[in-house]
Amino acid sequence: MDEQSAISADGLTKRYGDTVAVNDLNLAIPSGSIYGFLGPNGAGKTTTMQMLTTLTEPTSGSASINGTPITDRTAVTRQVGYLPESPPLYYNLTASEQLDLAGGLRDLSDEQATARIESLLDRLDLCEDADTRISDYSKGMRQKTAFIQAILHEPAVVFLDEPTAGLDPRAARTLREMIVELADEGTTVFLSTHILPVVEEVANTVGVLYEGRLVAEGTPNELTHRAETGKHQTLEAAFLDLTSDESIPVEADEHD
Repeated sequence: MDEQSAISADGLTKRYGDTVAVNDLNLAIPSGSIYGFLGPNGAGKTTTMQMLTTLTEPTSGSASINGTPITDRTAVTRQVGYLPESPPLYYNLTASEQLDLAGGLRDLSDEQATARIESLLDRLDLCEDADTRISDYSKGMRQKTAFIQAILHEPAVVFLDEPTAGLDPRAARTLREMIVELADEGTTVFLSTHILPVVEEVANTVGVLYEGRLVAEGTPNELTHRAETGKHQTLEAAFLDLTSDESIPVEADEHD
């Protein structure tokens, strides 16, 4: 395992009974990079992120965040932010209340939290709705709130699971711009998605997961070329299962 990497994994494996969700995964992701974790639904992407963020224990293998083993849960969670596919939001709270709570849990001072929250709400066009209960939000508004929550404490490593889900094109573009800015500021971004154009636009390196295995790794252009040549059948099969466009659900609206 490379301790100089922001995210490292060595033989990381997760089994559920006879089912192998993630099989012998090896990663060495440099600090300040955007790593696109690409694969069809059910490939094992979410399970991988849950292991790397200490939410589930691997069956075998090891991993670390900035040299800290994931077995040291407290030390790892201080360093990471995580936007899961189903964000943990309290629907009876307003966005401001939710983010104030998150800031307190992350040991931000009131002054730090207020300044950071106001800036991020403004960037994602949520200021006017900041005092509206999350239960009244569209899916896109909830997604933006959850993204703010994930990066609020300026973590060293951010894990994003389908971050543009439910966003309209303008909001999705803003979020992609913010992801690039995070990396420019030194944050390592682990971006999991099944939407090919998202990683093509922002990722430095892409890993393709298929049926629990990392079947290819390289730049977006390299992998696209390899899939198109027809010489890598597993990679080609993985690409065929990907979504080519970001979908906008019915409940997305003008507030997104």
